[in-house]
Amino acid sequence: MKARRALLAGILLAIGISAAPASPAIPGLAAADLPARLTDQQFWELVEAFSEPGGTFHSDNFVSNEGRYQLVIPTLVTRARPGRLYIGVGPEQNFTYLAVLQPKLSFVIDIRRDNMVEHLMYKALFEISKDRADFLSRLFARKRPSGLNGNSSVKALFDAYQNVEADSSFYEQNLRAVLDRLVNTHGFPLSGADKDAVTRMMNTFRTAGPSGLKGSGDKNATYAQLMTSADLTGRNQSYLASEENFRIVQKLERQNLIVPLVGDFAGDKAIQSIAGYLKERRAVVDVFYVSNVERYLFDQGAHGRQFYSNVAALPLAPSSVFIRSVTRDISRRLGIPIPEAPTNWWSYIFPINDCLKAFTDGKLQTYRNLFPL
Repeated sequence: MKARRALLAGILLAIGISAAPASPAIPGLAAADLPARLTDQQFWELVEAFSEPGGTFHSDNFVSNEGRYQLVIPTLVTRARPGRLYIGVGPEQNFTYLAVLQPKLSFVIDIRRDNMVEHLMYKALFEISKDRADFLSRLFARKRPSGLNGNSSVKALFDAYQNVEADSSFYEQNLRAVLDRLVNTHGFPLSGADKDAVTRMMNTFRTAGPSGLKGSGDKNATYAQLMTSADLTGRNQSYLASEENFRIVQKLERQNLIVPLVGDFAGDKAIQSIAGYLKERRAVVDVFYVSNVERYLFDQGAHGRQFYSNVAALPLAPSSVFIRSVTRDISRRLGIPIPEAPTNWWSYIFPINDCLKAFTDGKLQTYRNLFPL
């Protein structure tokens, strides 16, 4: 097993640390003017000003279906630069990347408005929870078992909740607390449909529980399995792995520094708006977690090329990277040995500037062109 991990680690490094052409110099780059916190008004203005009309997807995706997204973390932390900016997509896997990267500001873009609303739900839960055990209790509507504290391992946390039944009255209490936090404390003008979406999501978490909730697909990991999995070195770095990781994300939420947007990667507003915002503040994108969205974009013809035109507008550094999640067939095409595991998804790092150069040179015409090996 150790030999296999070492081999896979070496291949990941080879993919992720290839030389990247320097991005254009940005005056004053070292003195980025990103805010230390956003007011509630500033936060919501960004949400509304940068978002696009919502679209649809073939599944709800309330939880990640990418069981191996921690694989990239050991390599990622050697390249990422604290204090820059993170862009991501999808639900809770972003929190794990944020916990280890500790960016100064982050945007999560998803074509589904429900994803934006889910992040608002999470925001409220982070803010009102005193620790990880309290957070899990509220998220899954289960009364907190005795004996849990800040030193409890993440496995101990989920083991403790394994046999705790959902509590209907506790669920109603938490639902009211979440909506009150968003609407009355923050003053966010959620629509009736948004409030209904929060209700539906919290009920889904309550009904499924941490050992039943999972992404679409039979082979995908449950929420508990995702939170207790490990990176290539065998270290669990999920956002619930430690109180320290949890506090990092909690602080970002309390400072309004995780901004969820409704947007199409190939759209004409969300990414372009972020690009303009960052250039005005002399900041760069350090990490862009794209999951497997590019596959859907290239399936729609010109959308893949439009996405790269949008990425080209972002201010970047030579160290800026994409995190891509790919299916087992692509991993094998890259020549990477994939052990049997309860997931079809594997994550890798690619320098953004290398990808942009390939795009400029006309070498990115299809999704398969992203993986030339």
